Amino acid sequence: MSDQLRLQELKKKIKEADYHYYGLDNPILTDAQYDSLLKELIEIENIHPEWITIDSPSQRVGGVVTSQFPKVRHLEPLLSLDNAFDANDLRDFDRRVRTIAPDAEYVVELKIDGLTVALTYEEDILVRGATRGDGEIGEEITANVRTIRAVPLHLQTDSLEQTIPLIDVRGEGYMPKESFLRLNTYREEEGLALFANPRNAAAGSLRQQDSGITAQRKLGYFAYQLLQAEQLGIRTQAQVLDVLSQLGFQINQNYKRLITIEEVIEYCGQMASQRHSFAYEIDGLVIKVNNFDHQRELGYTSKSPRWAIAYKFPAEQVETKILGIELNVGRTGVLTPTAILKDVSVAGSTVSRATLHNLDNIRNKDIRIGDYVLIHKAGDVIPEVIRSLAEKRDGSEIVFEMPNECPACGSEVFRLEGEAAHRCVNISCPSRQKEAIIHFVSRDAMNIDGLGPAVVTQLIENGLIVDAADLYYLDFARIIKLERMGEKSAKNLLASIESSKDRGLAGLIFALGIRHVGVKAGRVLATRYGTMDELQMAGETELKEVGDIGEVMAQSIVNFFRDQGNQKVLAKLQEAGVKMTADNLVTSHILAGKSIVVTGTLKKYQRREIEQQIEQLGGKSSSSVSKNTSFIIAGENAGSKLNKAQELGIPIYSEEEFERIINR
Repeated sequence: MSDQLRLQELKKKIKEADYHYYGLDNPILTDAQYDSLLKELIEIENIHPEWITIDSPSQRVGGVVTSQFPKVRHLEPLLSLDNAFDANDLRDFDRRVRTIAPDAEYVVELKIDGLTVALTYEEDILVRGATRGDGEIGEEITANVRTIRAVPLHLQTDSLEQTIPLIDVRGEGYMPKESFLRLNTYREEEGLALFANPRNAAAGSLRQQDSGITAQRKLGYFAYQLLQAEQLGIRTQAQVLDVLSQLGFQINQNYKRLITIEEVIEYCGQMASQRHSFAYEIDGLVIKVNNFDHQRELGYTSKSPRWAIAYKFPAEQVETKILGIELNVGRTGVLTPTAILKDVSVAGSTVSRATLHNLDNIRNKDIRIGDYVLIHKAGDVIPEVIRSLAEKRDGSEIVFEMPNECPACGSEVFRLEGEAAHRCVNISCPSRQKEAIIHFVSRDAMNIDGLGPAVVTQLIENGLIVDAADLYYLDFARIIKLERMGEKSAKNLLASIESSKDRGLAGLIFALGIRHVGVKAGRVLATRYGTMDELQMAGETELKEVGDIGEVMAQSIVNFFRDQGNQKVLAKLQEAGVKMTADNLVTSHILAGKSIVVTGTLKKYQRREIEQQIEQLGGKSSSSVSKNTSFIIAGENAGSKLNKAQELGIPIYSEEEFERIINR
């Protein structure tokens, strides 16, 4: 089969899998099978970039978008809904409806706690995604919306009796509870501000300047409105949901067609009791008059439709007592205080612990050991202390203080200026080893195959390793005893560990998990210092003079190498034969002295690949355009950096033109 025919076959299979997974909630492929098809598709498109189309499944992976989101005027305003807070409010709504439409029936849908996203399709292809904004004008977030697998890039219109060139769909973008918990756990480990709830997290994710970040957060989308419904012969809201599903959208299946308001009230109570069982957060239900003729008769106020109302669940807050505060140490060394609570039932489960995030949060809320407090579940997921009940104090409460030494290893605890987090500097701290080792062996770090989280956990629990350096002292006799470790797997693992010794200084620097030091900074430091010994001796002032190394990163590097525990790990790595010198990263000087900015979405290269190539050819990869920029490489959807380059008269090259320059 030719590449082009295989490409079309892969597209068809992946789109069909997306439709069954999201539109029908009936998966036909495993995750591994899906990933394999997508990988093959991307490989063919890399060979033939001219075959890439806007609706290709490969376009969901994301890339850098414009730094400012263009404004979009909605075809029809996105109105807000009036609220109902109890059964009497719903009965009042029903009386108003039946005064004008006495035989009306209702469709009741779950109110997903996310943000409204409007989608526009031309000739069945997704051409625009936009936020609600003020209802009249929103922001275009098309690149980010394309990363949501529940949003079809190409509509399935075969089942429609007629087609129209323009289709506008509205729905709710949301973050599943699992994704929310994973994101906030990562942010807490990194000492970053936490999202208050999944709604805020989804909104922040859809306004990322790098849509690759949006893709990583695995957002969902439920469609609920079709603006051109009546042009397609649709007469009711229930039919809209059915047609949206046929078009390839995921609709929320928990909707009901009900006749009387008492049935609606009963269903609201039923969903309120089940709200915590869903994989996403809901904060109520939306009640809509089903028939479009009735909707027209009822009409609108200046702000809201008279034919719909939102029933809001009451906030769930409970009182309990803080029995103590303990500290947990994460991968990056962040000390996170956790309240030990008197057991209490909240949001469907018994809660005995709640994160307090950091010392600033404890101080701002004046939380003390022994306090009575109000708690809830942030996003129905994370137990959180809302406030202390100071009026209930009897004088026995204790003010919490952050220790100067790590409770797990006794190393120094420090706090960088401008950060909320307190950290243990010791890379060998037992409480942070598992996650630190998983990072150490990852692809961009030491790239050791066969060392997934389960194997790392076994190695630690069996006392075979304490820190990452111990990996290089493992032998076959000890590894083969691990659960589900066969002879071939053990030999392959040892071979991969041995091979990683020659990974080079840049990969090793990143693998060490130094706060703020990413892949690019690892390459910059390796190029500048050449050896680990030279880097360890560098001071803050000297480091700040290195390109792309700022004050915060410089301070973090110095603190890392100052710690005796980290020095012992480095000594063990060196004794094991791990390479601590830089490869000759510069293979040519064709770009020597040139500062180059890459912007937009590239077809052939990943961003990291082209930046590494620039550095290997003697150039400097910069993140901002200035008068000192030699030229920029512009891909699709290049935004403000392209505009600034044009204003400054800086040369602009495509990927193809860049390749001709370096291949002369």
